[in-house]
Amino acid sequence: RLCAGEAPSLSYQELKDLKKTEVLHVDVRERWEIDRFGKIPASINIPLGELVEALQMDPTEFKEKYDQKMPAKSDPVVFSCLAGKRSKQALSFAMSLGFS
Repeated sequence: RLCAGEAPSLSYQELKDLKKTEVLHVDVRERWEIDRFGKIPASINIPLGELVEALQMDPTEFKEKYDQKMPAKSDPVVFSCLAGKRSKQALSFAMSLGFS
């Protein structure tokens, strides 16, 4: 399931369309879930339990840990998980940290 600020729920096709633009796709599932069910292409894995800390990292540290440029607070970000609960929590966490 997917969550984005303006559209709390996205379809697969909407995500595919968004990925044609500059959007950061963060998969908040646990690493074992990625190993078991597979990685979503062009997404980065930041388990929900690490997300608040990750979004407050120094950009250099973020790049080193996740091999991805840290998003600015105004950059488009989409969160995904297995059922939708964690991605909604991730969206709330990010918004509470000032991400729009």
